[in-house]
Amino acid sequence: MGNGKMKSGWGQRCVAFFKKETVLCIAAVLAVVSMGINPPSAAYAGYIDWNTLALLFGLMAVMKGFQKAGVFVWLGNCLLRRTDTTRKMLFVLVFLPFVCSMVITNDVSLITFVPFALIVLHMAGQDWLVVPLVVLQTVAANLGSMLTPMGNPQNLYLYTKSGLSFGEFVLLVLPYAAVSALCLALLILRCDSVPVQAAPVQSKLAGPATLGVYAAGFALCLLAIFDVLPPLAVAAVVAVVLLFYDRQVLASVDYALLGTFIAFFVFIGNLGGVGWFRDFLAAVLDGHVVIVSVLASQVISNVPAALLLSGFTDQWRDLIVGCNLGGLGTLIASMASLISYKMVAQNSPERRNTYLVWFTACNVGMLVLLLALNWIL
Repeated sequence: MGNGKMKSGWGQRCVAFFKKETVLCIAAVLAVVSMGINPPSAAYAGYIDWNTLALLFGLMAVMKGFQKAGVFVWLGNCLLRRTDTTRKMLFVLVFLPFVCSMVITNDVSLITFVPFALIVLHMAGQDWLVVPLVVLQTVAANLGSMLTPMGNPQNLYLYTKSGLSFGEFVLLVLPYAAVSALCLALLILRCDSVPVQAAPVQSKLAGPATLGVYAAGFALCLLAIFDVLPPLAVAAVVAVVLLFYDRQVLASVDYALLGTFIAFFVFIGNLGGVGWFRDFLAAVLDGHVVIVSVLASQVISNVPAALLLSGFTDQWRDLIVGCNLGGLGTLIASMASLISYKMVAQNSPERRNTYLVWFTACNVGMLVLLLALNWIL
């Protein structure tokens, strides 16, 4: 009996882990299956882009620190004090993730500002705005994050692979980000504007010493992104400092995402050794990188799509644009979108279906518009 219960408990934990880290599990299975093509060897180390992993780890750790220090909620409170209508409130709550995601990544923006927005709406008696607001926040975070290499994981990876300078990267995606900001503003202006008194959300900003530690860590990460410092050395410094200064922040880093990257690197490296598959995928991508990236993202999300397709094309500019636009569309096109959906489902279960309708309509509309812009450019 006892042994049966242990097996049952282990099975339940496995199912729970798969549901929580589905992408990681699938990536791991693909990596293991691909080992049948090319058995494990020392060459595997060459498959992995260690600099990207180091940069990703450092940025995630530092942003978790800033989040714990209350910096983002403090910033939101400062802006909300100036709002006296629902329209102004929407502008603040939507453009906070749009702008902040350029620095703190789209998923951290949503983890921070969606709960913040839900509290603000409830305190202001405007719960009817939950669905349109969270949909716009999600779109804003996914589109704002496209503007910088550190805005999302696939950008960081493609930036290091492409050889583009920081300025070249920003200029490449600037038209799409600018049009996105304009569309978000127009959508907000279509909402009714009524007087409202937004009460600040209770928050506590950490002391100068803590803020200084994370500011220094962020400065080191930026120096690594600009190729001034080696990414591996910066990641090591961040890890050692947090080991002694705040182990809770170190433990909260999304190691599953890092594991997903490693698994996909192995999978892509092994597939790259299959001549016919490499030639086939390269032929499919040739001249169609943007649309293939967008379509692949709808099914496997844009981070895995970027990792997979990068092994079979050198059209980096199109791949950057395609994987960023690919974050629009289905709910799984960007894994960050699932964060918002889960929060709405937990906070207001009765609004889940309405949310999905609004989310799909807004995302598909924006995707069509930005693909048209890509065709013009």
